[in-house]
Amino acid sequence: MKTLVLGASNNPDRYSYQALMRLQKHKHEVVAIGSKATVVEGISIQVGLPEIEGVDTVTLYLNPTHQAAYYDYIIGLHPRRVIFNPGTENPAFYALLTSYRIQIEVACTLVLLATHQY
Repeated sequence: MKTLVLGASNNPDRYSYQALMRLQKHKHEVVAIGSKATVVEGISIQVGLPEIEGVDTVTLYLNPTHQAAYYDYIIGLHPRRVIFNPGTENPAFYALLTSYRIQIEVACTLVLLATHQY
């Protein structure tokens, strides 16, 4: 299953970076979009709205004010679910995703991985 980390960072102190590393460690296929194009441990962080197919899960590391620019993009990926990590909670987006039958989870990707619930 492919996971898109949206809001990915190459800074090891950021939770999005830690999510990239742990997803990869748990053998999940990972794609990433961030504010600057770079490579982290073999994972290319892309910028913009790249064409990505087969995304099962989008895990968000963007605050709600930055999410709006990605609403149509995320819906167009047809993911099974979107995970809203701490600080990304966005009830307006929950309603929109639900209307497209996309599951929402308000959870921490790192905790889900650590507890084998991902």
